Amino acid sequence: MTKLSKRKKKINKLVEKGREYGLDEAVDILKKGPETKFDQTVEVSMKLNLEQTVTPVRGTVSLPHGTGKKVKIAVFCKGDFEKKAKEVGAEYVGSDELIKKVSDGWCDFDVAVATPDMMKDLARLGKILGPRGLMPNPKSGTVTTDIEKAVNELKAGKIEFRMDKLSGIKGPVGKLSFENKLLVENVQVFIKTVLNSNPKLQKAQNIKSIAVSSTMGPGLRLDKGQFK
Repeated sequence: MTKLSKRKKKINKLVEKGREYGLDEAVDILKKGPETKFDQTVEVSMKLNLEQTVTPVRGTVSLPHGTGKKVKIAVFCKGDFEKKAKEVGAEYVGSDELIKKVSDGWCDFDVAVATPDMMKDLARLGKILGPRGLMPNPKSGTVTTDIEKAVNELKAGKIEFRMDKLSGIKGPVGKLSFENKLLVENVQVFIKTVLNSNPKLQKAQNIKSIAVSSTMGPGLRLDKGQFK
């Protein structure tokens, strides 16, 4: 029999197996988990009864209190757009040189934004950016001429969500150090935005489960009814 660590024993005492929790109580339990030397990320996981190839679910959500993470943004653009991107705080800005840097294997950024005229050149980076979820996309607002708006929204907490091949959706909704109220509001906005992103998600039978967890803490299933 595998010996349980002190951390696992403490987590087991906090969680009632098979129970679905109210959001406020779930956040409170996460806060009571074993301490770590770093600020844990809180994440929402949703399991859907839909097939990715038949009913793809994808969109963006602006978390009211951000993710707590400093987002590094790369903006692929030319001319006056470069000046604007730098003014609003994009970490990496450029065109051909930036594309070459990425093609050589560098990808030290969290989100990529591009002006429409750059997309033809960016196509050759598809095999690098695509698997990492970094390819700019008009639907997520990352292909745009309004660089200022795009960068400001991303810095403020706008994130993208998409259903994976296993019909799951995951997203960071803050740090464990956030006040309970702020975490609760972020979780509510994330879940409700996902549910409103596709008419089929208004039907309860298409939502298999919703859970909230922290990096080193427990995963807690939430009562789906509270998000109607």
